[in-house]
Amino acid sequence: MSLFKKDTSPEMVPTKTEMDVLQILWQYGPSTVRFVHDKLNEQKEAVIYTSTLKLMQVMKEKGMLDRDESSMKHVYSAVVEEKKVKGTLLSRFMDSMYNGSPSDLVVALLGNDKTSPEELKKIKELLKNMDK
Repeated sequence: MSLFKKDTSPEMVPTKTEMDVLQILWQYGPSTVRFVHDKLNEQKEAVIYTSTLKLMQVMKEKGMLDRDESSMKHVYSAVVEEKKVKGTLLSRFMDSMYNGSPSDLVVALLGNDKTSPEELKKIKELLKNMDK
């Protein structure tokens, strides 16, 4: 039993590298360090295995990950919920960049050249359904 309370609150804000690990675990489910390491190497240049291992150990200590030690290969899984973490990050981003205004954020997103006609259609449908 740990003497320190693990911070698993929705206010937990992962670093960029921790977020990369969480994204992999959210997408693929419980995974070994080797699997996460290989996926990180597909996304980045030459991540060192021991760095991935240490990062995931630290994330477990922080309460972001859980580790199943019942077999030879330790399997890690995300403890923090994707929706909560992303919601917290989005709120902080909106507060700092758009003075807390959802409409200013949406206007900036829709004014972006990267918004495809398909995405605009999805957004219109979402807005229409929200009025119901």
